[in-house]
Amino acid sequence: MRNLVATILCLFAITAGAQEEIVFTPQWTAQAQFAGYYVAEAKGFYREAGVKVRIEHPLATQPAMTRLRNNKCQATTLQLCQAMEIVDDGIPLVNILQTSMNNAMVIVSARDKDPLTQKGARVGIWSAGFGQLAICMSIQDHLNYEWVRFAQNVNLFVAGALDATLAMSYNEYYQLVQAGIKMTDKNVYRFCDHGYNVQEDGVYMTRDYYEKHRQQAHRFAQASRKGWEWAAKHPQEALDIVMQYVDRDRIATNRTLQRLMLEEILRLQVDRESKKREFRLRPDMVRQASRLMKSNMMLSREVTYEELISEK
Repeated sequence: MRNLVATILCLFAITAGAQEEIVFTPQWTAQAQFAGYYVAEAKGFYREAGVKVRIEHPLATQPAMTRLRNNKCQATTLQLCQAMEIVDDGIPLVNILQTSMNNAMVIVSARDKDPLTQKGARVGIWSAGFGQLAICMSIQDHLNYEWVRFAQNVNLFVAGALDATLAMSYNEYYQLVQAGIKMTDKNVYRFCDHGYNVQEDGVYMTRDYYEKHRQQAHRFAQASRKGWEWAAKHPQEALDIVMQYVDRDRIATNRTLQRLMLEEILRLQVDRESKKREFRLRPDMVRQASRLMKSNMMLSREVTYEELISEK
């Protein structure tokens, strides 16, 4: 009888928690960067976990965090450096799931030049953010880059209007390859190989929302992780699901680019040291990012690991 009561209470909690929908906004338009969440929705993992989730993407010119600030979504993906800036700005956030274990950012220079020799170069940077580490690097190494903001795509760089551009190894890097840009060890600077291997994508909620919906948040995170684990085991089927979302939103891309993106995203989820897909925020990377950003005047104070995790 005691077990029966416990089971009924558990089912009641799941059903009650499912009544309130979580609107989840990834930080960019539909693409394989978010494959695990698409899989979790398409394969019914959210439903099985007793949580109702609706995925809504932002506009390319509107940061996903704006939707979170305006209560248009309850969860979003952010890079660690972005999340720390937001916390420093007075909005407490909770990391409920960390997917990235490695940094994906690169600088690509034109005409086979070394980015570290191009002082004062005009360098493309995303208008929606994502470039905090690059700005720190430019200051630290006295490069004094002139940052030129773009919404998306690599057209400015390909047209010769920029000396270099920031790119993600899973996204713009492959766009540049398809555009015929030659990639070598000389003209591609990988942040992860030069002391800047700071984690990127994680799922965040405001602490206020999290504290009021802990069980729902954990079920959402667990189902999302299950989606990523399924995608890693079934990459072709996951790619099929990604393309459904891409086609629905009429995103200008192709299956080859999305396949390359998914392969790279899954690679970046494996920790370099443990060789495992850990799904956790690393305290050492939080400390590294916080100290680096604070020393370069991008944070007013150090943001700690304890501020970001779900248990305080």
